Amino acid sequence: MSVSTPASRPDPRQGTPPGETPPGESSTGSETGPYRPLSRGWGTGPLVVIWTIALVFALFFLAYAIILNL
Repeated sequence: MSVSTPASRPDPRQGTPPGETPPGESSTGSETGPYRPLSRGWGTGPLVVIWTIALVFALFFLAYAIILNL
């Protein structure tokens, strides 16, 4: 087992020497992976469900506000 002396340790203030780490952000672009054509967006089913929930939510609070004013 070898003992590391202070002279052989890298100075933490100097940072990482070149070649010790992979190149930064060279392979993290949005172009990575196989090509897939863009989808057209949300399907009709999920949008109908979301709008129905929003409408029921709005009608509930509108009716609640009307009942409180009576």
